Amino acid sequence: MQPHQLSSGDVIADRRADYARMLEEGGEPEAAAELMEQALELAPAWAAGWYRLATYREKAGRAEAAIEAYRSTLALDPEDIFGSALKLALLGDGATPDRPPSRYVERLFDDYAERFETSLVEKLDYTVPQKLAALVSATGRHYACAVDLGCGTGLLGPEIHGRVGRLEGFDLSQNMLAKAAEKEVYDHLAQADLSLAPDLSGLFADGPRGRADLVTAADVLMYLGNLESVFAIIDDLAAGGADLAFSVEDAGDSDGFHLAPSLRYAHSEAYVSILLARHGFEILEIAKTVIRKDGGKPVAGILFLTRKPA
Repeated sequence: MQPHQLSSGDVIADRRADYARMLEEGGEPEAAAELMEQALELAPAWAAGWYRLATYREKAGRAEAAIEAYRSTLALDPEDIFGSALKLALLGDGATPDRPPSRYVERLFDDYAERFETSLVEKLDYTVPQKLAALVSATGRHYACAVDLGCGTGLLGPEIHGRVGRLEGFDLSQNMLAKAAEKEVYDHLAQADLSLAPDLSGLFADGPRGRADLVTAADVLMYLGNLESVFAIIDDLAAGGADLAFSVEDAGDSDGFHLAPSLRYAHSEAYVSILLARHGFEILEIAKTVIRKDGGKPVAGILFLTRKPA
């Protein structure tokens, strides 16, 4: 049985877990936790069940008990597809990871692909693709080859397609890539992992280094904490004189990055600027803006337009 499976493999345990979910949805997380504990007595090796228990305990205000359940989840799921290590860090049990587990991000977006655009655009007022495209358009350039990192379902692709000769899209989630393909604006789509070194990332399996005169990353860097790996990839991708347009969630006046309760990372302008300078990119424009809503509240972000020296 895969650790993320919804079924525990035990009919009675599944039934109790279903009742527990209904209790939690009805605003009774403590009662939900008690019933979930009973389910796990019948299916103690069910990683998804332990994760559910952890979330119910956390909502009930039982932080120490939640930590115990997140630890159990992680023990049963060493690939950490649920992001338990991120949860533990937010609860003060361990250091903040430099980046989330790749399998967690992949599963998150594989599961999210079908409802991604409806949720993000219609419910969360997501406008980053249009805003980044406006920055790119203002350069007046036409690009021979653009690489859209973390392309997701391809929301940025149609916005910049008219300014590029060849458009490539890369994402960790195969389900998101399938949605991007439906838009019929990408000339090449493939899986890539931005948390890995350039040679292992998948970005250069079918194309050479230095091939892009435009690199974009719309709302993808918040799924990476330490951005060293992705800037190494971008540096290798970008030709001399290439433009780089991307967004981050705004960490405010800090000097680095932090993990938010949303399990996304926020980065400061200072931190990103230091990395850009280290890799030789000149900042052309910085725009601070609202990039989406989360829990009904605006999420502050920063848009960067930068250029690599020719």
